[in-house]
Amino acid sequence: MDIQEMVEEVLARLPLKSIARFRSTSRRWKLLIDSNSFRDYFISRNSSSSISWSIIQMQPHKLTLEIIGHHGCKTWGLTRSPGSLVSFFVERAIKKLLVLACTDGLVLLYAQATDGTPMYYVGNTLFQEWFRIPLPPFLSLQDLEILRTYDRFSDSGLVTKMQSGIVLSYKVVWLIIRQAAKVEFAIYSSDTGTWETRNVTCIDSLVWYGTHNSIALNGILHWIHDKISSFVAYNFYGGHDDDRLCSIVDFPDNGELHKLSRFRKTITTSEGSIVYFNEFRENGNLTLRVWRLVTYISSINAPQDQWQLFWEVSLASLVELGVDYFPVVMHPLNSEIIYLWSRGNNMLILFNLRTHAFRLQAETADNGNKCMDGCILSFNRCSEYMQMHNMVAIPFYGPNHLLFSQFVLPRWMQRLPRPQPN
Repeated sequence: MDIQEMVEEVLARLPLKSIARFRSTSRRWKLLIDSNSFRDYFISRNSSSSISWSIIQMQPHKLTLEIIGHHGCKTWGLTRSPGSLVSFFVERAIKKLLVLACTDGLVLLYAQATDGTPMYYVGNTLFQEWFRIPLPPFLSLQDLEILRTYDRFSDSGLVTKMQSGIVLSYKVVWLIIRQAAKVEFAIYSSDTGTWETRNVTCIDSLVWYGTHNSIALNGILHWIHDKISSFVAYNFYGGHDDDRLCSIVDFPDNGELHKLSRFRKTITTSEGSIVYFNEFRENGNLTLRVWRLVTYISSINAPQDQWQLFWEVSLASLVELGVDYFPVVMHPLNSEIIYLWSRGNNMLILFNLRTHAFRLQAETADNGNKCMDGCILSFNRCSEYMQMHNMVAIPFYGPNHLLFSQFVLPRWMQRLPRPQPN
């Protein structure tokens, strides 16, 4: 092993926070750390290491931004939670600030100036890089106000294009319902620095009413609707063939089984897949089932083949303790861990689906709890937020109303993609 290889080996053992410091010491170190070979080696060597992440709720003006945070994780070695990195400075005074989406380490923000002017920003919180997205030239401020007033507008879409763990580009997506009951996407691309519009003909416009925040994965946005037992997925990096890009995915427990499910519908992401979980009561027994979406293409003969059932676990140990709970989210990087909330105890339950081990985490002042992934778990008014919501499905089996996003830091240092100057 030569000196160069020895240096790379030592650096690859350090957290990214330390590597970022070394990068700024000299041109030689910068060239080494910025090389594709070192980046790929670091990512492969640390592929199983824990990464800092947070649960960011979508209405921070009501409570707080981050309700659950993980820091001190090996990959980055941060001494504070990711949500605290979302410090933001705008060029004018504002009266409202909302987190609209978190995708692959990027954050989409909405800020409203004191005079009511809407402003949108995409940012990389680690490097404090923010770019203001221009408003679409085909929508006036009056048009936007009308769309908001009559609930015909959703601006929470943010998708990315990834390569080797790095965000190459992103798209900001607005969903608009026009007066003629037509669904339209307004799409801003960081590649071109321009907006485009796209009519959506693959689904009736009424389905889009009442949709909640979208979930992004691999350039695809997913929306759940109140009145149906399925969700809509649209691939924004797949071209312009609307019929091929749009999919309607039924939940795996459709049909008679939905009468047995205990909680409202929800989807989330874990280990690079869309996952769905719910608890079912059969013959007096409670069983938690977790499915992974394996294909967006439905088979007429076997529609449930779209899903893979990869966990079916009894939660009798929790029931015996008298714990009343509802499922909140899967760990985004470890599909063995699910997060539940205990209503009666006001505690977070970390449950390992493989070992059946669980831990009750109380929201304490010191926030120094060790998590199952080796990170430090911190809370910020999480119990207050959870008490505002009710996940129980019976008799209503629409989606849940937990409006939050998984904010997961990337596995490598990445800069914010910006449009090329004309």
